[in-house]
Amino acid sequence: MAQEQTFEQKVTEVLNEVRPMLQRDGGDCEIVAFEGKKVKLRLRGACAGCPGAQMTLKMGIERHLKQRVPDLEAVIPA
Repeated sequence: MAQEQTFEQKVTEVLNEVRPMLQRDGGDCEIVAFEGKKVKLRLRGACAGCPGAQMTLKMGIERHLKQRVPDLEAVIPA
């Protein structure tokens, strides 16, 4: 029987699916920390200075994560 993934493993797995979309535009993201059921992310590369970074973080990454990891409370910018 397969072992159930931890919250951190689930978030990491889903982020690894999202990262190629960011990398295609010259950006990336990294997990800085887990705070309970929240994840602190840092946008890197082209995403770090982009005026749309907050929108990418909240409406893109957070929305996708919440669909796949329902117990996620929020994505916090680092």
